[in-house]
Amino acid sequence: MSLGGQMYYLSRVEIDTKNRQKIRDLTHLGAYHNWVEQSFPTEIATHQRLRHLWRIDDLGNKKYLLLLSEDKPDLTKLEKNGVKTTADSKAYDSYLNRLNMGEKLRFRLTANPTYKIYSKQTGKSRVVPHITVDQQMKWLTERVEKHGFRIVQDQTGELNFKITSRDWPILRRKNGRNVKLSRVTFEGILQITDLDKFKNSLVHGIGREKAFGMGLLTVIPIKD
Repeated sequence: MSLGGQMYYLSRVEIDTKNRQKIRDLTHLGAYHNWVEQSFPTEIATHQRLRHLWRIDDLGNKKYLLLLSEDKPDLTKLEKNGVKTTADSKAYDSYLNRLNMGEKLRFRLTANPTYKIYSKQTGKSRVVPHITVDQQMKWLTERVEKHGFRIVQDQTGELNFKITSRDWPILRRKNGRNVKLSRVTFEGILQITDLDKFKNSLVHGIGREKAFGMGLLTVIPIKD
């Protein structure tokens, strides 16, 4: 089954951090966004830009660009700033089909935890980031139900998840202004409570700034 008849692909490439020429421009989120967009030359040629979820993963001593998309990327383009022969793409639908209601899974989510402040003077709301660990963890727990899952409790009764990294990467706006975005990575154990909502969250992401490396939720089976 593919959601709404649409197929999805999960792709990954190791970022070539040892090649200064390749990474010299990867100093802000916009550069990564452009790298992702350039990996879909057909979309560029037809002026049909689809949403691509992506994030940067640190695994061991290596960095990876992880990408979820409706079309399969051009692996040669995906290796533009990557280590040669490390780009790989797999159909995601077969994995989605194996998920079951009530299943417990290990998850990773990189997100942009924010909230809105309403100004009586302007009559408008503005988006501001959550700053503390407690605020950021609460941000996630308040959203899990509508995304089709719950966070499992550990043996002590505490929610089984944690923040594994927090930083403020730079996004360069078109007007030349630099903006720092709050980027937080959560890891833990979840249980599926609504299968359709959960699958939708996997392919459409959670939270804001999805074009700039936020929102991608991935899960893996828990090993016995």
